[in-house]
Amino acid sequence: MKAHALQTDAKGRLNLGKRYASSYFLVEEVDNGEFTVKKAAVIPEHELWLYQNKEALNSVLRGVQQAREMKLERNAIDLDALSSMDSE
Repeated sequence: MKAHALQTDAKGRLNLGKRYASSYFLVEEVDNGEFTVKKAAVIPEHELWLYQNKEALNSVLRGVQQAREMKLERNAIDLDALSSMDSE
């Protein structure tokens, strides 16, 4: 692991380089002036339920795998009919 000396700009920002452009990080101040920085993935709040429900997540992942393998059912659920029932 290499240590790098970086200087903040006038607004207190550090430039980590193009490699990390548009990335998210968790930044924790562990001591006065000492930080740990960890690259992170952010899940939108409205999608978080899926990752908290293992059964639902496994079902989605199974469906994605079946779609990749073109294992589609002939008598699949009519999603258009279901969505029109929700709006009634």
